[in-house]
Amino acid sequence: MAKIDYGLPFNDETIVQFPEPEGPVELNAFAARAAAQYKGDFITPRMLSGIWRSVEFVLLTLVGLTVFVSYVGITTNLWESYLVLTLVGSALGVVAINLADGYELSVLKGRAAELWRIVVAWSLTLCLLTVGLFFLYNDAAYSRVWMGSWFVGGALLLAIGRLALRAKIRRWLRNGRMERRAIIVGGGRGAESLIRKLEGQPDSDIRICGIFDDRDDRRSPPIVAGYPKLGNIRELIEFARRTRIDMLIVTLPLSAEQRVLSLLKRLWVLPLDIRLSAHSAELRFRPRTYSFVGDVPLIDVFDRPLADWDWIAKRVFDVIFASLAIILLSPVFLLTALAVKLDSKGPVIFRQKRHGFNNHIVEVFKFRSLYAEMSDPLARQIVTRYDKRVTRVGRFIRKTSLDELPQLFNVLRGDLSLVGPRPHAVHAISSGNETFVAIVDGYFGRHKVKPGITGWAQIKGWRGEIDEPNKLKKRFEHDLYYIENWSLLLDLYILAMTPFSLMRTKSAY
Repeated sequence: MAKIDYGLPFNDETIVQFPEPEGPVELNAFAARAAAQYKGDFITPRMLSGIWRSVEFVLLTLVGLTVFVSYVGITTNLWESYLVLTLVGSALGVVAINLADGYELSVLKGRAAELWRIVVAWSLTLCLLTVGLFFLYNDAAYSRVWMGSWFVGGALLLAIGRLALRAKIRRWLRNGRMERRAIIVGGGRGAESLIRKLEGQPDSDIRICGIFDDRDDRRSPPIVAGYPKLGNIRELIEFARRTRIDMLIVTLPLSAEQRVLSLLKRLWVLPLDIRLSAHSAELRFRPRTYSFVGDVPLIDVFDRPLADWDWIAKRVFDVIFASLAIILLSPVFLLTALAVKLDSKGPVIFRQKRHGFNNHIVEVFKFRSLYAEMSDPLARQIVTRYDKRVTRVGRFIRKTSLDELPQLFNVLRGDLSLVGPRPHAVHAISSGNETFVAIVDGYFGRHKVKPGITGWAQIKGWRGEIDEPNKLKKRFEHDLYYIENWSLLLDLYILAMTPFSLMRTKSAY
């Protein structure tokens, strides 16, 4: 397990003090150096597994169709049946390989001898297809040469692809691109025992990025198993927002119930997998409660939403539908821009900084709806009913949400998603001058996914001005429901219901 070079001479006698920060959290020199190293992207085994399933599905489909076109020919009246059979066979092949554990990291990066799993799974798939054709159709109508060539060509292409992937994985493992980056929360003997266990796992993909603990150096040493304590829990939250971290592992004993619950309450807002170390715990839970790194058990507490393959699926969904929307709504874009320009002086597009994924600041585009000289890019004053700053055209486009159409370009840039919690302005406040964070405990938990142009809260009627605390709480509850129950079908449902929700303009002005 590779360790970070912090650029400073550490040893077990080094004493590092971490004063409690006041105001904005600033990382100490050690943590800042580590954060700089872990800003880059990485590939997790789950993400690779999902991507490779798609790759092999495409490879098997291409082989089947290529053999069909070159040998059978597309002039046959059975070409539709061949197409369906190829797609079904390729999908079943991927399922069979998955059942044979063919997408486990140990198999993907293992010896070439592991290829027998793939060949056997693919063979059983075509045997199943042949039996199915025998009972369902006149199997004489289908070419045996096509079936045999598809089997041989598919097996060869799968083998070649796997050998190439195996070489790539080993290169990624050497340069640190393929790993699960973990932070240890809590030092002392518990952390040391866990680290030693993780380092002893031959197939571990965990890279420990540092240790964070609120306790002083007497109770939590500054160096544990060669890893430095980088700061306290407040600094941990800032560190996790600056870097690409995958997992937090809490090593406090389960007997320290109040301490563990207090930590989890502060950490759950981060878009990370949160696990409790269980290798030394006397309590034993059902097997499905645990996840394992080798034979090291961890108790699953929180799972990162939209992780790995889900994130890729949602991003593809966003790009496709945002591109189609821009093309189809281009006349509306042009007419709205013209109306804004003719109605009042100033730029057509208004830019405002808002909280995005993991509390990062993003610049959101809107059609300008306020007089240019009264624009409020910091949103220090929320727009209210009969607000004199709003132009005539602005009042209409705000009620109909046409002012938010330019955010489709934010989706293509990757700042926003089509569906998600609505992004609030950085300086947004309620009518009582209380910050949103003060009104809703754990408010930043809504930033565990990318914000969206529309969302679950919006189609349920919670859009428009937030002029009382209950409205913010209702939005927050709906946002959390969306995060916890996300699916592509839910996104499609929200998009389909959005036009109907725009008809309710009572709170939109």
